Amino acid sequence: MEKSDQFKRILIRIYGERIGLKAFDRIFQLIKQYPVQTKTRDGYFSQDDVILITYGDTLCRENQAPLATFHEFARKYLADTFSAVHFLPFFPFSSDDGFSVIDYYSINPELGSWDHINSIGSEFRLMFDHVLNHISSKSEWFNHYLDGQEGYKELAIEVDPLIDLSMVTRPRALPLLTEYTKKSGKSVHVWTTFSADQIDLNYNDIDVLEKVLEVLLFYISQGATMIRFDAIAYLWKEIGTSCIHLPQTHDMVKLFRCLFDLVAPDVIIITETNVPHDENISYFGNGSDEAQMVYNFTLPPLLIYTFLKENSMVLSKWAKGLVLESEKNTFFNFTASHDGIGVRPLEGILPSSEIDYIVEHVKQKGGDVSYKKNLDGSESPYELNITYVDALLETEKESGKPDITRFMAAQAIQYVLPGIPATYIHSILGSRNWKKGVIQTRRARTINREKLNIDLVLSELENPDSLRFQIFNSYVSLIRTRKKQTAFHPNAMVKILDLGPGIFGIIRYHGDQTIYALTNISSHDVSVKISEDNIPKQMQDLLTMEWYDTGLLVLEPYQYLWLNQV
Repeated sequence: MEKSDQFKRILIRIYGERIGLKAFDRIFQLIKQYPVQTKTRDGYFSQDDVILITYGDTLCRENQAPLATFHEFARKYLADTFSAVHFLPFFPFSSDDGFSVIDYYSINPELGSWDHINSIGSEFRLMFDHVLNHISSKSEWFNHYLDGQEGYKELAIEVDPLIDLSMVTRPRALPLLTEYTKKSGKSVHVWTTFSADQIDLNYNDIDVLEKVLEVLLFYISQGATMIRFDAIAYLWKEIGTSCIHLPQTHDMVKLFRCLFDLVAPDVIIITETNVPHDENISYFGNGSDEAQMVYNFTLPPLLIYTFLKENSMVLSKWAKGLVLESEKNTFFNFTASHDGIGVRPLEGILPSSEIDYIVEHVKQKGGDVSYKKNLDGSESPYELNITYVDALLETEKESGKPDITRFMAAQAIQYVLPGIPATYIHSILGSRNWKKGVIQTRRARTINREKLNIDLVLSELENPDSLRFQIFNSYVSLIRTRKKQTAFHPNAMVKILDLGPGIFGIIRYHGDQTIYALTNISSHDVSVKISEDNIPKQMQDLLTMEWYDTGLLVLEPYQYLWLNQV
């Protein structure tokens, strides 16, 4: 089937034949305004793909645009490490650190300009955020809706507050509806999933759909090679349902994928769905019709649990399910991001008592916990608000200095799993809990969103005694070694090893290379014997270039080895 016919069929399935055909005619007139790109990559993924996650103003210097500051730093320190940069929303915004977008087409002038983004894009691939579930109440779009302007009249979702909405899945312990007054004087209650300032867009209206698709086409024209669909799971609303993962939402993702296949076949969709694993991977669709990448949301909290319990059994069992049936799909593996560490993805993997155990650890480490509202009116943990460094950093008993070995062991596991690895800038820079920021904003998520003075950061990166120096250099060495190994291709074959509770073991193999990646997740020495067929008696660790006897390995606390069999 031609992609244009497929596009039309999806629209008809969502909107019915009359409105679907009308939408098709309008959208194809829009598509004609943008040049069609040709496919340039052999497949979507490579072992060279490693993504840095950052806000545009995480690194700052007085009298310099933060995007220019970042570019200088990235060019000097990150060019041989990361292949791509995921910039969190860099648009004008009114709340939620960028996720309440005022204008999709403008760069926040406090960060820089499109010229800065384009310049960075000449050296790194770029991932843009598309905050497509909602828009700022301060935006022109919403103001046009309040004014009753043509093309915007159905922008928001109006709901009678007396209607029973108890079935709706709630990611926040906040009211679902917010009252606004139109220019006509009429009072309306509109759907606001995440906050009163974040107005959910009404995708039942094809005017909204056309506007959102035009934004996507604009991002492609500005050099986006990956686009993150924020909060995509909540996109379509039907009263009387959970309003999450609805068939229309999946059809919308199929529509976006079809659009990219038509105009920019190299561009990758990544869906952000902080939900249990099976729900999360449903956005792969049939392997070729929805997202190419999904966030591996279970990994961050499960890794913390594994190291706290010093037991790899649950992690190993879960990792055996990371099966990719299509070479067009892969996981987006991360341990930290701008948000907290979601705990919903642990549902069905850990009992609530074990999740509470992690929650208590986070509190003891100076973090906080955010809660969501359940259907019965109760609240349960939604995410852990703490830097990943503080979640796993230990203290040396003799010196009292921070010990990075447990933290780096967790990062090493992330980097050997099937998928593309991504690292949050505060993780590679060894940032600690920003408690002062939480006091300033009164938002728990601020704890891992500190704005850093670049000159102070650079001075610490030159000091071998500093935590930033130790973590940064260990991390860079890890990434640069990984990028050279064909066995770490995102779609390379995988086998999880059963080596006992103290070791997480995985085999990755692709072409002529096989790597045995072993990590001691405990605080004591662990002896292990690899009993795989045809394994060499000795293998070399790619990280240290030391040779090891595979008949009997003794791994020190939190030691990790990447044993190479060529």
